[in-house]
Amino acid sequence: MQTAKKIASPHRSQPDDERLLTRADVEERFGISKRFLETSAANGHGPDFVRVGRLVRYRARDVAAWIESQVVRGRG
Repeated sequence: MQTAKKIASPHRSQPDDERLLTRADVEERFGISKRFLETSAANGHGPDFVRVGRLVRYRARDVAAWIESQVVRGRG
């Protein structure tokens, strides 16, 4: 009996930290709304992103670094 050969998905062949995330992925994983990501990208603020043709994608490490940069230190 011959078994079917599995074709690796390009998303599955990369570690989760290296996979490019959609705005919906970022919203689900980090809790940052898609609307905020859209407006911040248009205004030049927010997390760094990667443009793939007309698509906008995010690297998890860039989103995490941006979140860390938003920490406000206590003043007391």
